[in-house]
Amino acid sequence: MRPEPENHGTRFMNPLAPPLPDRLSIDPQSKHYVAGVFEHDIGIRFNGKERHDVEEYCVSERWIKVAAGKARDRKGKPLMISLKGAVEVYYRDAAPTAA
Repeated sequence: MRPEPENHGTRFMNPLAPPLPDRLSIDPQSKHYVAGVFEHDIGIRFNGKERHDVEEYCVSERWIKVAAGKARDRKGKPLMISLKGAVEVYYRDAAPTAA
């Protein structure tokens, strides 16, 4: 019997969408930005709670980055803080609906 493949925190997979990367950023200038992924609705659970303010995540290293209030750096980008914990990413349009 072969071991199950590790899912890296992804719950639901959309067969029409590209696989979710281990690390993803919403900043188009980042090397971790993948445009094809953003054509679909992505959900992120952090420590069991749905988050809507995540700017970047890494499933294998177990962290997310979120904006630190309204503070900005000298280039006008929001200052980020890293939070550590369980990260789970999935496509929302592939999530089963509760009946």
